[in-house]
Amino acid sequence: MAESVYQRVLGDDFALLDLRLRRYFGMPPEGAVGVGRGVYDHAGAVGIGGRLLRPVLTWLAWQRILFPESGDEIAFTVVNRADERRGTLSAQRTFDFDGVRRVMEDTMSVRRGRLRDRLGRTRWLEVDLELSVVDGGLHMVSRGLGIRLGLVRLPLPRVARVTLDERSDPDGVHQRVDVRLTAPLIGEFFRYSGIFSYDYRQLR
Repeated sequence: MAESVYQRVLGDDFALLDLRLRRYFGMPPEGAVGVGRGVYDHAGAVGIGGRLLRPVLTWLAWQRILFPESGDEIAFTVVNRADERRGTLSAQRTFDFDGVRRVMEDTMSVRRGRLRDRLGRTRWLEVDLELSVVDGGLHMVSRGLGIRLGLVRLPLPRVARVTLDERSDPDGVHQRVDVRLTAPLIGEFFRYSGIFSYDYRQLR
């Protein structure tokens, strides 16, 4: 049976994840997509960093990478699609604010034992992620950034750091995610955190 990108990176440590997370981060059933729905306690720009970077976040919203809006109790949907032939996992995340819907898109693959996340409409921004299992949950931290120009990857300085913590919620139904972006000097400037439920849907 084919393994997901997370299984390939974590190896034997994948079995240390909580059952709910193993289902989420594992390979979807053949012919199915994963669909998650929930409400986030917070989503979007935070703090002085978020205000300073608003023009950048506005441009990144058009690129479907980040966005400048900020709010609490935000409806959230994620759709995950695995491509077994290419060994990738693509996701589309939707955040519904009052009067505006924001979308984030990415495709993950495995490169040199790490997860490489390619972000945006054309997947031009690349983030290398290091994974570990902590108390049954998944922890991810960025270890490198780059810009993809055709076959060429141009490394970027560490202008931002991404951390993700995901674990099963105590209610036994949902899983909880906390994603934070920080930058030197200005600190945290973007975050989304909350709970969602997840299941698979067969494609017709």
